[in-house]
Amino acid sequence: MPATLGVPLSRLSTADVAREVRRAGIVATISDKTVWRWLHDDAIRLWQHRTWIFPRDPAFAVKAGRMLDLYARQWQGRRLDADEFVLSTDEKTSIQARVRLHPSTPPGPGRPMWVEHEYRRGGAWAYLAALDVYRANVFGRCEPTTGIAPFDRLVAQVMGQSPSREARRVFWIMDNGSSHRGEASVQRLQSAFPTLVPVHGPVHASWLNQIEIYFSILQRKALTPNDFSSLADVEDRLLGFERYYESIAAPFDWRFTKDDLDALMGKLETAADALRPAA
Repeated sequence: MPATLGVPLSRLSTADVAREVRRAGIVATISDKTVWRWLHDDAIRLWQHRTWIFPRDPAFAVKAGRMLDLYARQWQGRRLDADEFVLSTDEKTSIQARVRLHPSTPPGPGRPMWVEHEYRRGGAWAYLAALDVYRANVFGRCEPTTGIAPFDRLVAQVMGQSPSREARRVFWIMDNGSSHRGEASVQRLQSAFPTLVPVHGPVHASWLNQIEIYFSILQRKALTPNDFSSLADVEDRLLGFERYYESIAAPFDWRFTKDDLDALMGKLETAADALRPAA
């Protein structure tokens, strides 16, 4: 590792490795290509890294388990009835209208679409959406900003129409964003809609929130490249994609269970133990 060599580097190139093994007398001569070939075939790829966040919420497993139960149509040990629904909700912020200074050109033989690098900012939307987990229906709206009032407008939009309006209970899976976190948020939402059950996931657990999968699909299929002439065009695309998605989509085939969660938490605890300094 570079830190053990006293060099101001975060990682070594193949030339650096070849230079170091020659300097250390491990080999008399070796080429950069040989080093690259050996590293390429080895199980340990020193030049790769990935980021991760260790769960710091002491109730991570409990909160995540509630989400996984709902995905499996369970709540507090009981099977959900047909008139009970589960929604996954979040906000996708700063969706810009990038007005290109020159029109984009269609792809041609042997070359991709060309999109002008320079653009004029045409404003941005915050897109708030809720996904019906069991039916793959999407309810969304565009707002100038995020906050309590925009989120409450989304809730009113969804709860004011079928099937949520007639439901026995509607479970809203959400993160801990400032517009809908804490006991005050629970009281505010339930006072307006008594059949609404807020379900807050643990911190840093967006990978368990199914709306994030929808946002990823939306980004790839409807917003890339970001090439819009106005904010109105962005709104038309976002809301139009909801209807298109519903016409072709099925509920996500969610397979990560509470057993998988327990196994993952065990692995993370083992990894944390290995990183803790010896007493």
